[in-house]
Amino acid sequence: MTARGLIMAAPNSGAGKTTVTLGVLAALKRRGIAVRAAKAGPDYIDPAFHAAATGAQGFNLDTWAMPPALLDALMGETARDCDLLVLDVHAQAQSAAAVVRGFLSHDPAVRIAGVVLNRVGSDRHRAMVADAIAQLGVCVLGALPREDHIVLPERHLGLVQASEHGDLRSRLDRLADMAERYLDLEAIIACARSVAVTAPGAVCALPPPGQRIALALDAAFTFVYAHLLAGWRKAGAEIATFSPLADEPPPESCDVCWLPGGYPELHAGALASAQCFQQGLARFAHTRPVHGECGGYMVLGEGIEDANGARHAMTGLLAHSTSFAKRKLHLGYCEARLRAGSPIGPMGASVRGHEFHYATLSAAGTDEPLAELADAQGRAVGTDGGRRGRVTGTFFHAIARKEVD
Repeated sequence: MTARGLIMAAPNSGAGKTTVTLGVLAALKRRGIAVRAAKAGPDYIDPAFHAAATGAQGFNLDTWAMPPALLDALMGETARDCDLLVLDVHAQAQSAAAVVRGFLSHDPAVRIAGVVLNRVGSDRHRAMVADAIAQLGVCVLGALPREDHIVLPERHLGLVQASEHGDLRSRLDRLADMAERYLDLEAIIACARSVAVTAPGAVCALPPPGQRIALALDAAFTFVYAHLLAGWRKAGAEIATFSPLADEPPPESCDVCWLPGGYPELHAGALASAQCFQQGLARFAHTRPVHGECGGYMVLGEGIEDANGARHAMTGLLAHSTSFAKRKLHLGYCEARLRAGSPIGPMGASVRGHEFHYATLSAAGTDEPLAELADAQGRAVGTDGGRRGRVTGTFFHAIARKEVD
């Protein structure tokens, strides 16, 4: 089959790539165009905004962490061919053309189809920047003014999540209005190029950890990749969600429990008080596997120290403790070689993914580590996680087995 696609890119974080992308998606959806979005690289938050704007589930496409077979399968749902560059021109004028020139010459294989100017201060500012870029033969596809009221709020791991915006629909409508007013949508549509993609396959990034999976899902547990859930369902597994914040235990009908990442540090008091959840999880772990990723791993430990230094008791199914008061950013790709079997794979399996958290270990505990880690360059960087009985956890977020089934 064939599809038409383009890439939204920016030279730096904070340039407005997400808001411009959402505006274009929402405006195209308003026109009745069937549109989908994929996020390049590891990110849990943006795909939820993309799904809200398009009405269709988005996926991540990660050329480092995902093997070719998985990328091909996910590309059956999305397509990309050329670039649309989003330039934040705040405090820039003709020098913005130098940025564009750098992108034009950096990689001959990359075609810059056009440029959107963001945070333009005035008509004169727009004209100065656009005229300088036009001399490079690059089309300026629109210029968005500085509008503080449409900026999406952020917190320590990125944007405040889509599910937390009670006014998300109106925000998307305002972004669509701005896209229709200030961007040349016809020219943007014309930038898209046809690309042949294979039909979606049944490639599983991680085989289902069980036939019926209990998945924690609420404001404290939100970071789970859509391609993992889709792969499990395609493989015949069922997913039953429950809310630890609502003091719900994992359903007894399930044969494995998965606690994803999220923001347990923002809800540590509520989680500490959720005795039905804690006791139910402990009963579950007596007979069935329980795995926690990042935030889920924090909840499996003895306690969490919040930003104010207050300690909150967690489930104690693993021996470590974590602190959000002693913050340090841990960010980057990594490959994990499993030292024992767990819901993310059998002993010896290699799984690629990433770390992205500010929490630190305040007490390492006495559990055996779950995995040996290497960075994106293959350099050993130590061990990660813990295992005790049927309970396992890591700060590491799994994206895909190195070799998928």
